[in-house]
Amino acid sequence: MSSGHIVKSFDEELEDVRNTIVEMGGLAESQLEAAVRSLTERNTELALKTIEADRAVDDLEQEVDNKAIRLLALRNPVADDLRLVISALKIASVLERVADYAANISKRVIALNTSPSLAPVSSIPRMGDMVRRMIDDTLKAYANGDPDLAYDVWKRDQEVDQLYNSMFRELLTFMMEDPRSITSCTHLIFMAKNIERIGDHMTNIAEIIVYQVTGEMPTEPRPKGDKTSVTMIENENS
Repeated sequence: MSSGHIVKSFDEELEDVRNTIVEMGGLAESQLEAAVRSLTERNTELALKTIEADRAVDDLEQEVDNKAIRLLALRNPVADDLRLVISALKIASVLERVADYAANISKRVIALNTSPSLAPVSSIPRMGDMVRRMIDDTLKAYANGDPDLAYDVWKRDQEVDQLYNSMFRELLTFMMEDPRSITSCTHLIFMAKNIERIGDHMTNIAEIIVYQVTGEMPTEPRPKGDKTSVTMIENENS
């Protein structure tokens, strides 16, 4: 086989991996949207379907792993090509965690739906929509090799953190004013933290994309606005 055919075949296999990751990310984004909608609609059936859908993302991650390992074993990529394959493995792993967070939110929805609706939930959809747009733009940046869009996503994470901080304080106040709301507010805090962590993961992928395309990581400190210190939440979602 000529070197030209080898290069073409390798590029096609890389494109196949890239397409699988974009598909995986699209599913994860849909799961987040469905999880948040199951909360606002108090829809237990939708929450259950979102949990079940997590398996499809797991399967796609395994597919990416198998394809990337095949590329590493048979093509022996170096330099830029090696960076593309390693990036794919990292991004697939992160997207699998995003789907896990969506499933976690749905599990909280099911628990929350067994009690009266007391606490305000308006900030959750706002956070969810903000992070869903981050996922969408991250996938576009990855598919198009666009480091500028990835860098824009990287900077946006601070907005999510600030909204989370505001919601955290609001829910704490709500719990102090009405002890009956403690259980539902706790569920909402965990949900909000899951969404905030998805935003963190999009920042991670954005950094990978910037490095993949430019060979350099962002030089300025990562923007962070999460000032809360809730150990139990961090431990659950790490």
